[in-house]
Amino acid sequence: MIEIYAQHIEDTWFAIAVNQQQIVTSSFGTDQKTTINNVLHNIPFNLPFQVFNESTAYAEQTFTTLKSIYDGKNVNTRLSLATAHLPAYSQKVLKTTSTIPLGYVTSYGSIAKAVGGGSRAVGNIMASNPFAPIVPCHRVVRADFTLGGYGFGLKVKMQLLGREKRGFSSPKEIEVGDGRLTVFPVENVLKASPKIVYTNHKCRRAPLKASEHNG
Repeated sequence: MIEIYAQHIEDTWFAIAVNQQQIVTSSFGTDQKTTINNVLHNIPFNLPFQVFNESTAYAEQTFTTLKSIYDGKNVNTRLSLATAHLPAYSQKVLKTTSTIPLGYVTSYGSIAKAVGGGSRAVGNIMASNPFAPIVPCHRVVRADFTLGGYGFGLKVKMQLLGREKRGFSSPKEIEVGDGRLTVFPVENVLKASPKIVYTNHKCRRAPLKASEHNG
């Protein structure tokens, strides 16, 4: 039985689907109904589930971690994610995305170069990321450091990145499996997209257009 929990922390709703202390999917937003629906959308087909009004201790701890990630804080806690039901390539892309450090971004094309495939395939996986904000798909941008797409809206993506800036000035490389991933300071994105303002958002999910995830 998959257990679904939601919690309102300050001005944001967080929701998770859990199976034996593994996160099946997670989401966030400004209203409870949409946030829970995002989670329901990503539950594997034909698996039984139940929405609970009261959170367990594990769910409470998870929500605290999600809020810290959302606030741009350095989180050392590793959350166990249920990925076995996902295609192998999706697992590889999501795992690689998880290695992008706080304060850095990378491009769709850089991930494709590190794991194989093309930038469009990577973009499609980012658009359907079932573990927001745990798997930081908001740290994946276009090669020219413009934002690309984001299912929760570009203003939200810029908000998240703005909270994550750490004053880094140089790119670096990270080993990911048999490849290497180049990451860049998030400040590059903040300079490239100055017209995106920091405002409250309406949560939504939508697939990226081909023109929105060029790496």
